[in-house]
Amino acid sequence: MGFPYRADHVGSLLRARALLDARNDPLTREQLKTIEDTHILDALRRQKEAGLKIFTDGELRRSSFMGDFYESVEGLDREGEVDRTWQGAPSGAPKARGIGAPGGVAVAKLRQTKRLTSHEVAFLKQHAPGDIKMTLPTVNQFPAIAYKKGVSDKAYPTRSEFLWDIVPMVKAEIQALIKEGVKYIQLDAPRYSYYIDPKWRRHIQEEMGLDPEQALDEAIRADNACLEGARREGVILAMHLCRGNNRSQWYAEGGYDPIAERLFDQINVDVFLLEYESERAGTFEALRFVPRSKAVVLGLVSSKLAALEPQDQLIRRIEEASRYVPLENLAVSPQCGFASTMEGNLLTEQEQWRKLQLVVDTARSVWKDS
Repeated sequence: MGFPYRADHVGSLLRARALLDARNDPLTREQLKTIEDTHILDALRRQKEAGLKIFTDGELRRSSFMGDFYESVEGLDREGEVDRTWQGAPSGAPKARGIGAPGGVAVAKLRQTKRLTSHEVAFLKQHAPGDIKMTLPTVNQFPAIAYKKGVSDKAYPTRSEFLWDIVPMVKAEIQALIKEGVKYIQLDAPRYSYYIDPKWRRHIQEEMGLDPEQALDEAIRADNACLEGARREGVILAMHLCRGNNRSQWYAEGGYDPIAERLFDQINVDVFLLEYESERAGTFEALRFVPRSKAVVLGLVSSKLAALEPQDQLIRRIEEASRYVPLENLAVSPQCGFASTMEGNLLTEQEQWRKLQLVVDTARSVWKDS
């Protein structure tokens, strides 16, 4: 397939200080929305100026990339947190908080109280200068970070029961987005990194009490259940994989090789957005398992580090990847969002926009019609 957005981005953008401060002020919901609207309009303008052809609201209304889910359900203890070890903090950098903290842990059966993204879609449809992308967390996020033994098992005896209770919520949201005319729907799925990093595979086995291979198979089935019936002409279904992204820090490492054959072949998406900006992601050889019917967005530009990558280096890496996936099935992007949590990675907004401009300029150099 030829991918229509050669210059892509994962979705989240850095919040301006004024927007972060507004979240801590005693404002009404309507007052906060007005401030969010202003910053989203600016983000849309900057995306257009950079030359991007796919637009997001930067997830500026969310507390994290999973924030919409947390705000749409009851049954979670907002004070609870499952520990997460983050690595790679630059000297003197602020410590990354547990990314599960805003939603806490399951303490009762979940009850959905509203749709996840309807408040975001309506504004984007009205104001975006082109096609819009909506991002949703994979259902596999939540059994890993919102299920705590001795607490959650009073409502859900097993992690599997918790997982499958969430599937209908995400599936319904995908269907609603398609009906609203959204052209690009992306599942953010960092949890698959558990199956490529030996220490996290041990965690699955020893701490979660699961067989890693069986857990991987169930994870794929759950994501495909969410995507069931979502195929439409002109709609792109995508999955983004990374190894953690919180205040420029990460929690997993390793190439895609242990999961590549099953994941690339079995997940029913059109596109994979893959983290490839550092040696932690391994080589491009795992891409040999990508079917010719699917595209790959190469996350070659770091959203964690401020230094700008040399464009000739990016072009060489795209050429290298094209040995495994045809060039017409490739695109380029940052390796992850710039703000998976609202505090954001350790870059300035100016550095962020330079990175996105580099993505667009590189795409134009490689694919002349971009």
